[in-house]
Amino acid sequence: MSDPRDKVSQGLGLDALHDAVLPTYARADITVVRGDGCRVWDYEGGEYLDFVAGIAVVGLGHCAPAPLAAAREQLERLWHASNLYWTEPMLRLASLLADRFEGGRSFFCNSGAEANEAALKIARKATGRTRIVALEGGFHGRTLGSLSATGQPAKWEGFGPLVPGVSFAKPNDVESLEAALAPAGDTALVLLEPILGEGGVIPLEREFAQATAERAREIGALLCVDEVQAGMGRTGTFFAFEQLGIEPDLVTLAKGLANGLPMGALLAGERAAPGFVPGDHGSTFGGNPVVAAAACATVESIDDELLRHVRERGEQLASGLGGLPGVQDVRGRGLLLGATLDRPVGPVVDAARAQGLLVLSAGSDVLRLTPPLVVSADEVDQALGILEAVLA
Repeated sequence: MSDPRDKVSQGLGLDALHDAVLPTYARADITVVRGDGCRVWDYEGGEYLDFVAGIAVVGLGHCAPAPLAAAREQLERLWHASNLYWTEPMLRLASLLADRFEGGRSFFCNSGAEANEAALKIARKATGRTRIVALEGGFHGRTLGSLSATGQPAKWEGFGPLVPGVSFAKPNDVESLEAALAPAGDTALVLLEPILGEGGVIPLEREFAQATAERAREIGALLCVDEVQAGMGRTGTFFAFEQLGIEPDLVTLAKGLANGLPMGALLAGERAAPGFVPGDHGSTFGGNPVVAAAACATVESIDDELLRHVRERGEQLASGLGGLPGVQDVRGRGLLLGATLDRPVGPVVDAARAQGLLVLSAGSDVLRLTPPLVVSADEVDQALGILEAVLA
């Protein structure tokens, strides 16, 4: 058996190992080896200003001191214990999240898709109903249940039949929502992203969100807000739904929850929590002590000062984007922003990377920016300067 390190030492480079990975991503031709704050470095020593942040994951920046220290300390005490037992970091994290989502009870898992799977299951169990209503363009994961609730047909191809009983409404269209809810008496769950990230960075309008919440309550369905991408301070409040004036029954989190270590969570309010009893659901690694310790440090770091910083840097970035050549529209909240371009976005992403800036797409013509929440004013200006040169 050959050692993969031998191929690298023979001068073949990491490219020689690419065929060992299933091609589930169209990866850019760089291998990231180190990160610090808002910057990363590749295998060949190239430096990049990171306005991807792991797709809205490393909110406190790469190798952020607080979660790093917490994870390191926990590694020296306990790596894993079965969920047949309690652990201190898991209990502390649940308490911290209950303070943010008053009275919420936590189920911990490894990803946003798993958190949304848990939401689908608890809604069916709690209500005794089966139908799910989600939004066209929404994205909730790639496991079979979460994929079935993802309103992007291109992602369904080759994986049918999907879970039945899912209907889709147009974002910010109450009439479409009413049509999707019928027959209302069968609906277990209404599932919303406060900002459709993968679907084009489309914020929900306050009036639509409130009408949806009210209608869900009227028909006895649960309301789940998928905060996987928009939560953890990214929009300038801890939860994005706080800006919509609604009170969901369920909230799903992941991505930024442990600042880059794999962690997802379902938070269940009083109407939903009775849906799960012992044996109904589980996760071997959910609430892992090391990851939970990092998540505790992350949650504690998202204070009023940081949230104010996110709002200020978001305003700076949005204003700067609006003045760039080829930008037709800027939307989003805080540091989850999308800019609609007058051209395909793919070449812009590639050109920015060649100039040392990592950015994302969200559809064929939408540039998406999700920098670490700690990004500085100078770093925002640097990113805007690179984008201006690329778009000129």
